[in-house]
Amino acid sequence: MWLGAHIGIAEGLPEAVVTGRSIGCETIQIFSKSPQMWGSAPIEPANAQAFRDAVAREGLHSCAVHQSYLPNLASPKKALLTRSRKTFVDELRRAEQLGVPYLIFHPGAHIGEGVDAGLHRIVESIDWAVGETPGIACRALLENAAGQGSTLGATFEELAYVLDHVSDRSRVGVAIDTCHLFASGVDFRTDDQYAETMTRLDRTVGLQDVRAFHLNDSKGPLGCKLDRHENIGKGALGVEGFRRILNDARWKETPGYLETPMGDEGYEAYRQDLLTLRSLLREAAPAAPAGKKIVQRRPRIAPP
Repeated sequence: MWLGAHIGIAEGLPEAVVTGRSIGCETIQIFSKSPQMWGSAPIEPANAQAFRDAVAREGLHSCAVHQSYLPNLASPKKALLTRSRKTFVDELRRAEQLGVPYLIFHPGAHIGEGVDAGLHRIVESIDWAVGETPGIACRALLENAAGQGSTLGATFEELAYVLDHVSDRSRVGVAIDTCHLFASGVDFRTDDQYAETMTRLDRTVGLQDVRAFHLNDSKGPLGCKLDRHENIGKGALGVEGFRRILNDARWKETPGYLETPMGDEGYEAYRQDLLTLRSLLREAAPAAPAGKKIVQRRPRIAPP
């Protein structure tokens, strides 16, 4: 697995690449704009090219953009749904401009209208977005949910429904968040549990459509339905929640992004989490690059 983390862009898009590499990232996830705002200034072509050049120069693999938190592609409210769809299209275009292969997004919430209606709207939203973005290579990845409230995508079956019903399956995929998976009630900490989970995932979503992971420990216990991330090995998942994923040859060239707490340590916390993950690999992995401690403002990673 290519290991990385979510890196903030406050210092600039190409600078995020350099920061990520300096703490040992082989891949990074970013926001392409503020996650708490609908609108944003266009990405200047020169800035997009500088980001692309930095990714190539630093040798990063399969970077991703995480969509902002405001859109809800399952909303029953017409105005919000229209705005969400337009923002989704804008995010796809921005990711494509940056040369990023994946846009990871939260499927949405049905807000009391029911699971079936919500999933149907997500399919319609994706189909509309695909129609608005012909020729775009960036693949939209549905992120599994923890199951809180009326959020959709907390089960493999719900994710599979969307993939099976969109008009162009080649434009979509799935990103599996380990904290969300555990919080939704799926235990994968033992050999048997992990094997069973992968079998279920393959029978529903299909392993070939899992394109990324969010590697987060869980503050809450199994089945808590709470989206509360913890540093690797310090939560209810523990290191055994990650050992089998990291050593599964099927994920050898799949990116895995940290979204764990940083606190006052800044990105140094990510460096330590990356070291913990690499210590679980059966084969020795390159150590994180040496360098001065990096402490920056923590990019906000939280449910919408």
